Amino acid sequence: MSTTSSNKIILGYLIGALGASFFATKGILIKLALIEDVDAITTLTWRMIIALPFFILIGYFGYRRRVAETEGKLLTGKALVTVGAIGALGYYLASYLDFAGLTYISAQFDRLILLTYPIFVVLIGAIFQGRPLNAKMLAALFISYGGLALIFARDLQIDGRSTIIGSLLVLGAALSYAIYQILAKPHIDRIGARLFTSIAMTAAGVVVIIHFFLVNDLSDLILPPRAMMLMFAVATISTVIPAYLISISIGMVGPEPTAVIGNISTLVTIGLAVSILGEPFTLWHAAGAAMVLIGVISFTQMDRRAKEAAARKVQFPS
Repeated sequence: MSTTSSNKIILGYLIGALGASFFATKGILIKLALIEDVDAITTLTWRMIIALPFFILIGYFGYRRRVAETEGKLLTGKALVTVGAIGALGYYLASYLDFAGLTYISAQFDRLILLTYPIFVVLIGAIFQGRPLNAKMLAALFISYGGLALIFARDLQIDGRSTIIGSLLVLGAALSYAIYQILAKPHIDRIGARLFTSIAMTAAGVVVIIHFFLVNDLSDLILPPRAMMLMFAVATISTVIPAYLISISIGMVGPEPTAVIGNISTLVTIGLAVSILGEPFTLWHAAGAAMVLIGVISFTQMDRRAKEAAARKVQFPS
């Protein structure tokens, strides 16, 4: 593999880790919004209202650039509807289930359950797309999720029976997001990460707003200044910026590495939850976090070596 290709893979990993870190702030901000008596659907609606202009503007310039590059029509009506449906799955359904789950469980617990989505991504890719898995990669995944299991067990004891409802909601969010990542990859390759994310998020935003007005009144969007600051932070820091970073990472290194690298957001969430929300952090959490890091680093290195070996076979066939 050339130095340029190797550097591209490393950059893809770094972009994925950065995107995951920004996403990790979401649970903290939503918990703070709940303290301000702002419910899940209202927070999700304000998130989309504030974020939509960014997505539409970026998408417009992204569309113009891609059309100029392809010298023709970039999107058919069918392709547009398909990307919009994928966006609704990944950014409406997954987000709503996640936001609702945070009503019942801690921000740390939410992040740990949500991070099960790489398992779904890897298994779906292996079962339906024939993507190879080796024993060492599976071992790295087990180490990572063994660490998550340690923290899960401890938080389950602390949070009590409400964790059942919350964990099921967030587990549904994890599955939805995993399917989204698998479906997103070919479309990102074809139309680019920036345009894909803009269309997907715009479609999801429309669905969210429709949902809000089916169950709420317009006056429910009126919030005090502190709550509005949180809404703006959720929309930008936890939505717009990481959405594009994650899509770029998927386009550069694929959904499985991006998904597994997302485990690093556990550490970010734990740090923020402990320092800002005052959530407990025990030796169980520390041991689990260490296992997560070992698993993520090991998987990333093995995935990189596998890509390099595959590229060498293409360049120098036997």
